[in-house]
Amino acid sequence: MFDNLSDKFSSAFKNISGKGKITESNIEDALKEVRTALLEADVNFKVVKEFVAKVKEQALGEKVIKGVNPGEQFTKIMHDELSSLMGEEHKEIDFSRPITPILIVGLNGAGKTTFTGKLALYLKSKKKKDVYLIPADNFRPAAKDQLIVHAKNMQVDYFDSDLSMLPKDIVKAGMLEAKKLGKNVVIIDTAGRLQIDDELMGQLVDAKNELKDPEVLLVADAMTGQEAVNVAKVFDEKVGLTGAVLSKMDSDARGGAALSIRYVTNVPIRFISTGEKMKDLDPFHPDRLAKRILDMGDVVSLVEKAQDVVDEKEAEKMMKRLENKQFSIDDFMKQMEQISKLGSMGSILKMIPGMGGMLRQVGDLSPAEDEMKKMKIIISSMTKKEKDNHKIIGDSRITRIAKGSGTTDSAVKDFLKKFEQMQGMMINMMGMMKGGGMPSIPGMPAMPGFRQEAGSKKKKNGKKKGTFGKKFF
Repeated sequence: MFDNLSDKFSSAFKNISGKGKITESNIEDALKEVRTALLEADVNFKVVKEFVAKVKEQALGEKVIKGVNPGEQFTKIMHDELSSLMGEEHKEIDFSRPITPILIVGLNGAGKTTFTGKLALYLKSKKKKDVYLIPADNFRPAAKDQLIVHAKNMQVDYFDSDLSMLPKDIVKAGMLEAKKLGKNVVIIDTAGRLQIDDELMGQLVDAKNELKDPEVLLVADAMTGQEAVNVAKVFDEKVGLTGAVLSKMDSDARGGAALSIRYVTNVPIRFISTGEKMKDLDPFHPDRLAKRILDMGDVVSLVEKAQDVVDEKEAEKMMKRLENKQFSIDDFMKQMEQISKLGSMGSILKMIPGMGGMLRQVGDLSPAEDEMKKMKIIISSMTKKEKDNHKIIGDSRITRIAKGSGTTDSAVKDFLKKFEQMQGMMINMMGMMKGGGMPSIPGMPAMPGFRQEAGSKKKKNGKKKGTFGKKFF
């Protein structure tokens, strides 16, 4: 989402880097680029004006550290102000009550019903809550059917609402049932409209009053930019919001909503929806998003994702095998499966500091991801013995694997060659970790987006220089 904004910020930082110190003259050019970048990202103009003024004040003030690279100092100031703009820290939902009711509101098409399902899964799996879903959209019957499908898939209980009733009556009946079942979190999906109207607001206010001080989360479409901010402002004035959620953050939206909504409404952003799957929901951390925008990475989020998907027992087994210099095709397949659970290759690499700019230069990573899919198909056509010991794969086996995977003999041979490179890298990496030194690695590891090319230029130490992005695997 923020690729264009990151590019413009990077260009602005170059105006400061290399200077002896930050001065009013050299910061003006940088701030002009920052201002333009924010306006192009559809950030509210009042927000842009105040943000630029604060950055300038901080950059020219006494807090500038002597002896520190001006570019790095300017980046730090930008990070702090971006974090402050978006809310400084993540705001958790208050679960102190016996039953926590969460009312989901928003316009049609914003993704309310999908978010309701995502939130239920998040609270059940991450917060260990006993969740109950209430479909209260009496204008779109399909929304109830959709929510029930999500509930069944996630093994979450739901209320079989009578959509002929008013939302407040549905809520009242649903809450009574939730109390009987001993639920501690109830999420209510409400009706949306194509535009804000008094009837919608009246029904939402009545439903809110029935719940007595609930969490009220607005689902705003990040692709609508400033319109999402305007919607949030009206909903907050009419109904009263306790938080906002940005859907479709994985789109090519410019990001203005994320940078404006909290400043304009003073309503914290609680979550961001980062994909179409039910698991694609993340708590909103302003400081982490600021790091991603500034290409500083987000290692904390990457580690958290890894902790959720990595099987510790399986990881320990693999570590022991590597210590014994063992790494099979089966191990390689398991690694690829674990990585795929973290997200797309691009989303993972963007969390690594400094990789954002490189990825923008590379462009499309789909060839590398397609290559990984092809590898999985080839591996799936192998027997267990072949996966455990690739040395037994001769010409006749190669032909059989090629036919089974719908590829060619040369494609299978190419995979085996690349696997041996990866095998050598993994075993040598384990030696480095145990011995504390940097072992010599025979050949270049066959990592996504990076390969050694014949005839590539040599560095001074005689080693060949790899090329990122031009050739995959």
